[in-house]
Amino acid sequence: MDAEAQERFREFVAGRSTALLRTAVLLSGGDRHAAEDLLQNALVKAAGRWQRIDEPEAYVRQVLYRQQISRWRLKWRRREVTVAEPPEAGHAPDVSGAAELRLVLRTALSRLTARQRTVLVLRYFEDLPEAEVARILGCSVGTVRSTTHRSLARLRQLAPELAGFGPRPRQRSHDFSPVEVRP
Repeated sequence: MDAEAQERFREFVAGRSTALLRTAVLLSGGDRHAAEDLLQNALVKAAGRWQRIDEPEAYVRQVLYRQQISRWRLKWRRREVTVAEPPEAGHAPDVSGAAELRLVLRTALSRLTARQRTVLVLRYFEDLPEAEVARILGCSVGTVRSTTHRSLARLRQLAPELAGFGPRPRQRSHDFSPVEVRP
């Protein structure tokens, strides 16, 4: 890689690594260390092909997804329970309700299977259409739909306190509120 390409790669890593790490954390079920490994491996692969990549972020995200899929397919699966990390020294505790909901969601996501978690991340965090998720995961659209449905049901079961959050049902055009009619 020449000096100009190295500089472009450094700029890409500096500018996009935070967003890519967030995706990797979600894909790994909240395990930050596994997410960092996932992202590091993806960036190493991107560095090796940097001069031939047209869309670097799309390429790195694709590598992240595929690496996560490879982890599912391992015959031996890790059986670990993720626990909350102790707070770092010097930071004031976050007392907002949003922080508590993030922890509840993180714990619930970590208890889903890797496949369920990945489908939810791709559909709702990455906001990809079902067809694109199916293409990335190498399965049918029907599989994505059924996995999404089962994953959301399991998430609701694991964290019922999240029931008030999420997408709201859309009003249909034929739905209308009663209007008082005066003669």
